[in-house]
Amino acid sequence: MENRITRWVLGQKVTMHPSSGDFDLVVCETPAGAQGPPPHIHSNYKEAFLIVEGEMEFFVNGNLETRKAGESLDVPPGTLHTFNNRSDKPCKWVNIHSPKGFSTFFEEFGIPDNENGAIEKSLHPQIVEQVLATASNYDMVIPPLPKE
Repeated sequence: MENRITRWVLGQKVTMHPSSGDFDLVVCETPAGAQGPPPHIHSNYKEAFLIVEGEMEFFVNGNLETRKAGESLDVPPGTLHTFNNRSDKPCKWVNIHSPKGFSTFFEEFGIPDNENGAIEKSLHPQIVEQVLATASNYDMVIPPLPKE
């Protein structure tokens, strides 16, 4: 049996699947109405999303795109992106980062799924501040929000 670890990370349920390949593989669940991470850019990581159940809205380089079950999205390095689930149903999806290494972000900031209040704890302002302060350690650039 694989040694899978499930954690809540910034409001997303993330189950890490070990891989011998040069990529990180996780299966995620985003609750209905939940926002994803802050918009960010990976300089080195290639990222792919495959929607298994439900639908997800993606923000990609200033454009909004919706993907439904069976559809995927490829995010090459240098692409500003984030996602959210605007629907009233949870969304289950597969996420791949290549090369291997991004899973350390999930390990570092994840709250064990069996811990009481894990989802709320994963969204605590202190966690969000730590993510913003250390994003570059995980090949993430989080640009400042535009001024209105």
